[in-house]
Amino acid sequence: MRVRDDDALGEPEFSMAPLIDVVFQMLIFFLVATSWATREQELDVELPAAQSASPAKSAPDELVIDVRRDGAFVLRGRVLPKDELERELATVARANPRTPVTIRGDRLVHHEAVVAAMDACGIAGLANLAVGTLDQP
Repeated sequence: MRVRDDDALGEPEFSMAPLIDVVFQMLIFFLVATSWATREQELDVELPAAQSASPAKSAPDELVIDVRRDGAFVLRGRVLPKDELERELATVARANPRTPVTIRGDRLVHHEAVVAAMDACGIAGLANLAVGTLDQP
């Protein structure tokens, strides 16, 4: 019977390859598993400033209505006339009447258009409204 000589084998080698593989697998997992929900924002809307502006808490089902400078309504990336906006909002309200809605009116838009967006929400039955502004420097 032969006796093993541990000294003959030398130091065990530490391979970094499996560790790097595991780290990359974890990185990919967290990138895929992380919610990449971003707020829908129309680029053509320049918000007004307010002294009391505070960061909004974004809800996953929140709707954002952008009112552009020309008075056009943008919902989910689509430009809609007022009657179609009302239909879209009514569909949302039937599913969840407590859906939060943020109305982001351009700082140069006539208030009539922002009020029209609020009216459309009211007609649809959505009462959880907020108005988007920027914090005044």
